[in-house]
Amino acid sequence: MGERRTEMRDRYPHIMPLQTRWSDNDVYGHVNNVVYYSYFDTVVNCFLIDEGGLDIHSDQIIGLAVETHCEFRKEVTYPERLEGGLRVGRLGNSSVRYEIAIFREGEDAAAAFGHFIHVFVDRANENRPTPIPKSIRTALERIVFNGNDQT
Repeated sequence: MGERRTEMRDRYPHIMPLQTRWSDNDVYGHVNNVVYYSYFDTVVNCFLIDEGGLDIHSDQIIGLAVETHCEFRKEVTYPERLEGGLRVGRLGNSSVRYEIAIFREGEDAAAAFGHFIHVFVDRANENRPTPIPKSIRTALERIVFNGNDQT
């Protein structure tokens, strides 16, 4: 196994606050691994709603998760305040690879990082892949990351 890479805050153009919840901790006293995927989902969907104008209730075109991955570097616990970093690693016609990092509030090195791939589909057409809506694509283009390393 090679050297473990660290993701740094300055590689993520979009940062948003996250708050751990009482129920996030497991019996070992730290945030359970599955909760990180909830944080990833929150960061991505808040961005799509706030920046891309996605209406999760009535838009015909939505993003469905087809792949997720997470690497853990530091434990976090309730009641820590966290921050989620977001960038786009790859932007296709109907799919996007989000790269997300979870930081303790004010820390530069990620506690965890990974990726999440959405394929945009048409709800009315049996969830068949369709081009990413223009307003969402425009928002995603603003956070495309052109670095050498990908999570």
